[in-house]
Amino acid sequence: MFDLDDTVIEAYGRPHLAWQVVVGEFTQPLGALPPDAVVAAIMASAEAFWGDPERHRIWRQRLREARRQIVAGGFERLAANGHAAPPVAVQHALADRFSDYRNENLRLFPDAHATIDLLKARGVKLALITNGAAAHQREKIVRFALTERFDHIQIEGEHGFGKPEERAYRHALAALGVEPHEAWIVGDNLEWEVIAPQKLGIFSIWYDPHGAGIPDGHAAKPDRIIRTLTELLG
Repeated sequence: MFDLDDTVIEAYGRPHLAWQVVVGEFTQPLGALPPDAVVAAIMASAEAFWGDPERHRIWRQRLREARRQIVAGGFERLAANGHAAPPVAVQHALADRFSDYRNENLRLFPDAHATIDLLKARGVKLALITNGAAAHQREKIVRFALTERFDHIQIEGEHGFGKPEERAYRHALAALGVEPHEAWIVGDNLEWEVIAPQKLGIFSIWYDPHGAGIPDGHAAKPDRIIRTLTELLG
């Protein structure tokens, strides 16, 4: 079982780099606001926004709207420190440009197709399990030629449930016709691809392509850690 975003395709990892680029495009509308301070404030706002699991569940299917709220929260932080916030129209344009920039720069991890194809050739049953809005996630799956590569594709917005809900994993297992102890799950999220599936007896493989390492004090203990998808073939 594979996660999609930041596992098969490089999508939303290292957001600070993307914000640096986008904020750099808005230096004129932002006036005297220091770009580094804007990026830091937006990142702090995003961390607070997505750190709430319930809010994450609700808003991850409405990313463009969520990012507008995050940007507004960032400028509220700057205003509290004495900086003048730009007009709402500029804030919305900045947030929307970030969404467009992310979509424009999606890319397949270099070894994704080859790894998936070799696993399929070996007779391994394959599922793709992704959270997010139906249309947006389906577009990415088609865009990167993944539809025919998987025996089961499960999108939160199409099914009405997603990770880390127990039924998300059980539904995929049933679709593949396997038991938890017969399944591996691969992904970048320590909660969704490690802690939650391990509770069901699924073997968890944490994908850490940038070598970030598990944050200090985190409860997750993956059964295996990989930095390239090719390592799955060993």
